[in-house]
Amino acid sequence: MRIFVEGIGLCGPGLEGWLQSRPILTGSENYRWAPTRVPPTELLPANERRRAVQTVKIALAVCAEAFGSTMRDPAQTASVFASSGGDGGTIDQILNVLASSNRELSPTGFHNSVHNAPAGYWSIATGSKAASSSLCCHDDSFTAGLLEAAVQATSDCQAVALVAYDVCYPAPLAYVRSIGAAFAVSFVLSPMPTASAFAQIEMRLGPRADGSVLPSPALEALRQTTPAARSLPLLSALARREVECVTLNYLDDMALVIDITPIPVVDISGAISA
Repeated sequence: MRIFVEGIGLCGPGLEGWLQSRPILTGSENYRWAPTRVPPTELLPANERRRAVQTVKIALAVCAEAFGSTMRDPAQTASVFASSGGDGGTIDQILNVLASSNRELSPTGFHNSVHNAPAGYWSIATGSKAASSSLCCHDDSFTAGLLEAAVQATSDCQAVALVAYDVCYPAPLAYVRSIGAAFAVSFVLSPMPTASAFAQIEMRLGPRADGSVLPSPALEALRQTTPAARSLPLLSALARREVECVTLNYLDDMALVIDITPIPVVDISGAISA
């Protein structure tokens, strides 16, 4: 499959946005870990904003950034949301209530606990009635989401937004499912080249192989401990704007092989930049 990247959003520990993080991802600046800072969003009405949990806030933040560099209308763009486990904090609260003598669950907590809650908030925020999918594939959720978005874009011949996110679980859930850090990434993908597109990626499934790793030990540790951060080799290749091949392992015996080709960007003055 061949698709084109129009926009990217990024939020993670020490990674505050795609443009700000590009020097880190290319290796021209050292990576320094810092707690994930999710920028506030004005996309939601005040009442919905108060109810929003961390998964919603971080997913909406990267979505808004990805669309900010495109000419796409979010309300008209299909979306795929992928997470390895969703909102563990809300699940923990519900389990504590169920284990207590007062088992009255909060309706807000219940609707935040479902796996498609961020997709629902995104549709509220943008007024979107476009198709949306929410999926989970454990540690390979980013790869599964990328495959799903690419299939939709090529088969339906329309742009698709991909959002992959993970947040940390509280104890005791963290003891059996440890997530390294809150992390989210978003791509706006098109089946054909557009004025906003800055990279072409071609994907194919192959036998499992040694997946791509990162030269920075700190970034590699983030990639290994946070499922959504499995996207980092692809993000680093896109940041370098060079012809590269990235391999992401998928399920037990497969790998997704991704060939990246940068597209020169032409600004309004006619100058061409790498």
